[in-house]
Amino acid sequence: MELRHLRYFVAVAEELSFTRAAERLHIGQPPLSHQIQQLEAEVGAQLLERSKRWVRLTEAGKLFLDDARRVLALSEQAVQTARRAERGEAGELRVGFTFSTPLTPLFATVINRYRLQYPGVQLTLHEMSTIGQIEALAARELDLGLVRPPELTLPESVELTVLRRDPLVMVLPIRHRLAKKKSIAINDLKGEPLVMYPESAGTGIHPQINRLCREAGFKPTIAMEAGEASTIIGLVTAGCGVSVLPSSFDIIRMSEVCYRPLADASATTALYLAKRKDAISPLIAAFVAVATEAARHPGEGRDPMERTLSLDPGLRRDDGRAVRGQE
Repeated sequence: MELRHLRYFVAVAEELSFTRAAERLHIGQPPLSHQIQQLEAEVGAQLLERSKRWVRLTEAGKLFLDDARRVLALSEQAVQTARRAERGEAGELRVGFTFSTPLTPLFATVINRYRLQYPGVQLTLHEMSTIGQIEALAARELDLGLVRPPELTLPESVELTVLRRDPLVMVLPIRHRLAKKKSIAINDLKGEPLVMYPESAGTGIHPQINRLCREAGFKPTIAMEAGEASTIIGLVTAGCGVSVLPSSFDIIRMSEVCYRPLADASATTALYLAKRKDAISPLIAAFVAVATEAARHPGEGRDPMERTLSLDPGLRRDDGRAVRGQE
């Protein structure tokens, strides 16, 4: 049975005339009659009653007509879905992000612009550490990632594109001796107790701080470790030490804590868009285009809804958990 057989049958059933159905289908009447006979033989039931003056549907034909229409509608839907997918307008896109990423206005801009332009795409967001995203991309478990500098050798299959750069800031108690300075040098961290992410967290900031301290000629003093940024800042507030985080975290305001920029030129971080080098699907290309355009022109074409990022059925978390603080 072929789709054309169903189309021929539906035309005859709706016209109740082989002559009019043949004209509608732009084929001859004898071939149409032959195709209907073939269909009935394949189905194993008489679908139409015929005479020289009329054509009627049998009970089997009436039921078959309903299903035939549904099959034809589904076939057309399948065609349209495939065409939309080819244009990057349908399917599922899996995008990873670090905790600090939603704190940057660029994240809300990119996600909301993409949702507005491609409402038919199921956008699934996964909160993961930078290293976790790199590994997931290499394993094809993610399509794209929003990561910080990984401070490691990338897999050959993964490439990074810079979206924006952010300075690193020191997080310290407001009564700390360094709080009086407008900016702080990496060398000022020498001997200071640091509250940091554990190495096992897979963040980019942990190895970066170690590298910056080594380049300044000293080894950092790790006082405490915590896996979430809010916990790190809370521990700083409690006087357990100081910390270094991307400047996007200064949106988290706690009493008794302040943020000071690091003066060293190398004390910066970046937000990268990570993807596999062989990722050429229209879905991925469309998101990359939206993200890079938003990074170049972050203030253009902004919609009021970009001020907040609301998770709805079209934009879902992979596990529904609260956002955690690992980079």
